Amino acid sequence: MNRAEKATLQLQAVSVLRTLKETRTYDELAAETGLPAGDLNRYVNGHVLPSADRAREVVEGVGTETLRDELEARVSVDDEGYVDNSGVVFDQSFLDLVAPVAAESYDFGQPDVVLTAATDGITLAAALASYFDARCAYAKKSKETAVDDFIEARQRLDSGIELTYYLPESALSAGESVLVVDDLIRSGETQELLLDIAGTAEADVAGVFTLIAVGDEGVERARERTDAPVGTLTEFEK
Repeated sequence: MNRAEKATLQLQAVSVLRTLKETRTYDELAAETGLPAGDLNRYVNGHVLPSADRAREVVEGVGTETLRDELEARVSVDDEGYVDNSGVVFDQSFLDLVAPVAAESYDFGQPDVVLTAATDGITLAAALASYFDARCAYAKKSKETAVDDFIEARQRLDSGIELTYYLPESALSAGESVLVVDDLIRSGETQELLLDIAGTAEADVAGVFTLIAVGDEGVERARERTDAPVGTLTEFEK
């Protein structure tokens, strides 16, 4: 490991610890990582950097269960089933931790494009695009004035409202591999529209990933539309 790789690993470990510390005491973090609370305090506050060996233990130790617990601690659901995940989608450092875990948990391969819908899915898409070294694209409910050609996906909802998403045609090409992501899946309508966009572009779907599933309707709906892996980090009852 050269000096730059070592520094990157050490800084990544500090980022992991700072993110986890937001919802834990130092004693709880010590019990979870096996590192002394005093050392953790110094790492989190930037007084010293962990050794390369310790940094690797921290980074590799953040797995699905740890992130699921952290996500659930940051999310609240009201009596009517509405989800407040602002504590997650506004925290890019946490989402950066999600990306490698999602990649290891599901066989998404190496996508060329990470596709989402504006707006709350953008930060997650950015994290995954950075991890995969892929482009990030997001569909919107309105057309950009300066763009001439769009891929459109349209669906009439049970309520009678027609939902339409637009993606600049240049954002996705035939034959490219696309990973569809979003912060939350409930009915699956948004994910279905994103899959329609991928289909119209004649792109290959690498998978569908969301942070949160409310009920299983949306996940099952996505699975009916693609043979690619469909995954979510955590689930809440509808």
